[in-house]
Amino acid sequence: MKNSDQQPESDATLFRQSVKGTRRLKQDKVVHPPAKKRQSPLLKQQHERAQRNASHHFSDVFEAHFGAGPLKYIADGEDPYLAKQLRRGDFEPDLLLDLHGLTQAQAKRELAALLASCERELVACCSIMHGYGEGVLKQRVPHWLVQHPLVRAFHQAPQAWGGDAAILVLLRVQS
Repeated sequence: MKNSDQQPESDATLFRQSVKGTRRLKQDKVVHPPAKKRQSPLLKQQHERAQRNASHHFSDVFEAHFGAGPLKYIADGEDPYLAKQLRRGDFEPDLLLDLHGLTQAQAKRELAALLASCERELVACCSIMHGYGEGVLKQRVPHWLVQHPLVRAFHQAPQAWGGDAAILVLLRVQS
């Protein structure tokens, strides 16, 4: 595109000439914000009531005595052999709860929700991972578990399920 008596045309000039007479496209695409999931007020009330009912079992004042050695508990009337079975890992947890980073109040609510879920879904064994941290949840969780009527037994978890940073819990299943 060179004329003998003109300078070579730049790419920008050629582009402008080729798009001459056109107009810009108008953006007509509408981006909608994601829809918020709405929970019916009745369902929300039922959920809150279930959490309140489940969490009423846990007192922060109650202190159980667990003795020396690994953490274990057997409810009255239960077979003492359950503790050994839990320690060996004979029971495999169906639900896991990780309490890392939660406050005591949050952990108590989550624990109540876990136990309510276990009852609803007929789960006989669950694992609660409280972690090491400063040891607050590690100390509180067993005292809360002892107070719940569905807890048959619990033991410090075997290494495969978290070792001394977790607890395996055996629950009564009411069919």
